[in-house]
Amino acid sequence: MPEHPPVTTDNIPGMTPLPSDSPAEGTGKNGVPGTDVPGGMTLEGLVNLAGEMEHLNELVMLHVEKAGGFTCTAAYFTLVTPILDMLEVEIRFRYREGMTSDDLKSVIRDWINKEIAGIRPDRAGPAAKRGSE
Repeated sequence: MPEHPPVTTDNIPGMTPLPSDSPAEGTGKNGVPGTDVPGGMTLEGLVNLAGEMEHLNELVMLHVEKAGGFTCTAAYFTLVTPILDMLEVEIRFRYREGMTSDDLKSVIRDWINKEIAGIRPDRAGPAAKRGSE
């Protein structure tokens, strides 16, 4: 299985690296107008920032259940890696310069809900019930 570089907002097409110093007046959290999504984040960091880790875990557990469980760590990663890769592609595709953390949350939440609905059409996950908190 090929190694992939970590997903960061620095290597999302169209995103310039965000400075880590204090923001200038009238700008977002990282000195970029209209954004509060920090640069240099991993996929895990982006999911945590969006508050969607529990929701993502629900999707992973549904895949594990559907596969009949797993017998070793390698089998778990074989199951989980494609899920994370697909989420990475979704973020890269839908990310736009100037997105806020709420925009990022919507991208991640909507993708997870769609994936859950594909496995279990009768339930779209807890975030679907929460709406756009």
